[in-house]
Amino acid sequence: MTEKVFYTGRTHTTGGPNGAGRSSDGFLDVKLPDPHPAAENLFGVAWSACYIGALGLAAAQQKIALPADTAVDAQIDLVRDASGFFLRARLDVSLPGLDRAVAQDLIHAAHAICPYSKAVHGNIDVTTNLL
Repeated sequence: MTEKVFYTGRTHTTGGPNGAGRSSDGFLDVKLPDPHPAAENLFGVAWSACYIGALGLAAAQQKIALPADTAVDAQIDLVRDASGFFLRARLDVSLPGLDRAVAQDLIHAAHAICPYSKAVHGNIDVTTNLL
């Protein structure tokens, strides 16, 4: 298959007391004064949004209707130990109305589809819970 770029996100971020991050399309415009936990929050939102898209694709491939109120709550921990800083994540997935086994299959399939899940695979501890 020939590679095709579907979207390129472009952002500009500055640091310091007046730090901010803004996307080139103006959709995202966030104040980031030091110190702040915004990076973990932004990563959680971005990963969750991507993961919901992956759930939708997995559901379509299996000819299953994804519930309209599908939701993902992400918890991204910034952790420090003797070796330095690292991330840990938990994704709490809500697929109301779906059979639990079907929902678990979709969650598993979504990790294989989602670019964020692929990017962190083997790099950070990830726990996924079906609510």
